[in-house]
Amino acid sequence: MKVKEIAEKLNLTVICGGNGLDNEVNGGYSSDLLSDVMGSAQAGNIWITLQTHKNVMAIASLKDLAAVILVKGFLPDADMEAQSNEENIPVLGTNDETFEVNGKLFNLLNGK
Repeated sequence: MKVKEIAEKLNLTVICGGNGLDNEVNGGYSSDLLSDVMGSAQAGNIWITLQTHKNVMAIASLKDLAAVILVKGFLPDADMEAQSNEENIPVLGTNDETFEVNGKLFNLLNGK
């Protein structure tokens, strides 16, 4: 499934990185601990977090993640937004809590 399909079906706002909306998604990873994501997220995952600084994009790029979802209405810092656009890794936003987004993404990716 592509990032743009997930954004539409989960009613997520595309904040930046729109050129990466055709990135393929194969799963999700949820953590606010950068070292945890670096050690455990898989290429093609969508990362669900509340972290909003440029190091998020550095790890997303290093791990070849498909996109980042910011929860609880958080918005990216300017340097995160710039790197998102440069790396073509979309940052999507929602007002939902992490738990809700995890459930919705899990169900969508597993056809439920």
